[in-house]
Amino acid sequence: MPEAPSGTPLPSSQTAAPTYAERLWLGPLGWVLLVAFALMVFVAFVPVDVRAAAAVGVAVLAVGVLVLAGAAPRVEVREGTLRAGGAHIPLALLGPAVPLDPASTTAELGPRLDARAHLCLRGWIHTAVRVEVRDPQDPTPYWVVSTRHPAELAAALNG
Repeated sequence: MPEAPSGTPLPSSQTAAPTYAERLWLGPLGWVLLVAFALMVFVAFVPVDVRAAAAVGVAVLAVGVLVLAGAAPRVEVREGTLRAGGAHIPLALLGPAVPLDPASTTAELGPRLDARAHLCLRGWIHTAVRVEVRDPQDPTPYWVVSTRHPAELAAALNG
């Protein structure tokens, strides 16, 4: 950190870059379905007026993109904290992270699921990371976080 002439550290105007960052965007099929829905709305309004149909179809598409983009949670490891959607936890309170392949993710979310676990999931992402919570005051035993890059997220959490 830079120092002032008096030797005291100057506050940094930059925040540390994340060691891992991902946005859990909708998959390709979801975007295709949004476009198909906008086209169906367009076709439904064509008997009324073609220009109105085009305007409504474009509006439905634009609102859909905004809603789906805004609803995509962010998974991030930054400044000693794991952030998954709206939740966050210091890395110091976490145990080892385990990357999960699609079969392991299905098992973790099915027969092995603890109802107290914290989940940040998206159904169109079939891989995840499971990380133990070692805070004795937290009743949550572990987190399962969807990610398209489980090995990289686990490495960032374990590193």
